[in-house]
Amino acid sequence: MKPFVITTIVLLSLFLISQSFILFSVSKIEQHKYSVIKEYDDFEIRKYESALFSSVVMKDTSYDQTSSSGFRVLAGYIFGGNETGEKIAMTSPVSMELGDSTKMSFMVPSNYTEKDLPKPKNGRIFFERKGGAIMAAFRFGGWANDQRIAKYKKQLSEALEKQGIQHTGKFSYLGYNPPYALIARRNEVVVELIGFQ
Repeated sequence: MKPFVITTIVLLSLFLISQSFILFSVSKIEQHKYSVIKEYDDFEIRKYESALFSSVVMKDTSYDQTSSSGFRVLAGYIFGGNETGEKIAMTSPVSMELGDSTKMSFMVPSNYTEKDLPKPKNGRIFFERKGGAIMAAFRFGGWANDQRIAKYKKQLSEALEKQGIQHTGKFSYLGYNPPYALIARRNEVVVELIGFQ
């Protein structure tokens, strides 16, 4: 067998092993819990449990402009940028409310209460509890960007209108994977529903 073929097989094997390990690691991260109320062809309706979040608001309205900067602020806090230097576990998904400004949020691990949390060094970070909302969710793979998020927001909005389901019009993007996960990526566009029975 030619050295080039052997090298290619070895590199491909290493890539698949590393990506499989990443997928396994991601599956062990605590996620915001929800139950599926109803499934449609293009989307599903979920009821989310109440949870505590650490959040930061940014003036820019673009996913492309704010995803990295918002992540650095919140990741800095959980990786020790707090008054006690405590490391706090990462959770999933990363949420971004997209509107006149952008709010990025990390769910706080369920073993914490707000009283237990160390104070952030960055004064832009705040904590908020989000109640048990009913949301419509549209899932897509690959990499997120402004164009793809806008496309799927439109598709979800049209699908909800077709079903006669009302919503708040305040959409969020949910990202479930670290940047170095290259396969089986999970992204979602979600919106809170009004009066869904």
